[in-house]
Amino acid sequence: MQFVIKRDILLKSLSFVQGVVEKKNTLPILSNVLIELKNKKLQIVATDLDLIFYDEIEEVKVITEGSTTTSAAILYDILRKISSNSELNFELKSENKLSLKSDNSDFNLLCLPIDNFPTFDNNFEKEEFELSNKKFLKLLNKTRIAISNDDTRHYLNGIFIHLTEAGGKNFLTGVATDSHRLSSSSLEIDSSSNLISFILPKKTVFQLCSLLSENDKKLTMQIGENKIKFTLGKTTLISKVIDGKFPDYKKVVPTNNNKVLTVSTKDFINSIERVASVSIDRKEGVKLNINKGIMHLSVTSANSGDGNEKIKADFNAENLTISFNSKYLIDIANEIEDSNLKMNLKDPTSPVLVQDNSDKNSYYVIMPMKI
Repeated sequence: MQFVIKRDILLKSLSFVQGVVEKKNTLPILSNVLIELKNKKLQIVATDLDLIFYDEIEEVKVITEGSTTTSAAILYDILRKISSNSELNFELKSENKLSLKSDNSDFNLLCLPIDNFPTFDNNFEKEEFELSNKKFLKLLNKTRIAISNDDTRHYLNGIFIHLTEAGGKNFLTGVATDSHRLSSSSLEIDSSSNLISFILPKKTVFQLCSLLSENDKKLTMQIGENKIKFTLGKTTLISKVIDGKFPDYKKVVPTNNNKVLTVSTKDFINSIERVASVSIDRKEGVKLNINKGIMHLSVTSANSGDGNEKIKADFNAENLTISFNSKYLIDIANEIEDSNLKMNLKDPTSPVLVQDNSDKNSYYVIMPMKI
């Protein structure tokens, strides 16, 4: 196996590989990337058994075909430190030694035979769905903030993707919750779709967001038996879906919160950031004392003092004092596109609905804290 490729082209592919391969793995082969040359193309494959990344590169000079696997992390680290636009010369010297030469650099990388690399059945018989790259990325970004890290409820460790209907229109909706907050975002789709609901794992969500933000190619989605395939040009991501039933999230979305607070999104974020500075680990909640024309924000830390600030706010009710986890509030506020953030409140202990006037297809629910 021998080939020549530009450093920047291979580095881009290997940067995505880093998020897929496991750094600490009981199976050494899963820390490796598969490099395969055939039909004048280079194929890059990486997996952790739950997630598979395929990339096909045509901008390569193939001298002799072949394949091997080598450490994804080491190869990526070497390429990062080689000057941009350099030519890389790869040659497989033996079954376990891959030579890499570039400019004045010369490396010999250890390899593992491809026989140990897992093979996959990639049959997807159901129809392909074409999605807007940018709109699907927006949906994932807005919902991923509420994905749970609690392994005891594994069905919350991802985004629930399903079809919904509203006002005679069909939507693809993503929902995530960690039981302290919930985020939902939808994009309008063709009415003929008969998509099966699934839960997309957290790791896959983050890898997909990286791919979508760097790739403007057409996005297609195809569902198989307990797995899903996303294709972007020459790049493919195949993931297992989470086995479990997502809870009926609509039950926790408040419908009769009639105390409405409107505040500048930017002022709100900046103010919380400042008052929360006194809390080193951000464990202390931020207390909002809301009046008709003004909101008083405060954080009190037993170890480091307190922070207080006032900002302008519109409120259609009498005084209300309510507390939240400051990080949760900032995460939600950062996803609001409108210059103003709208909170629908009921009382100090009930769930709060946060809406975005510039994106009617997204909303957030946050539970207050007891301080």
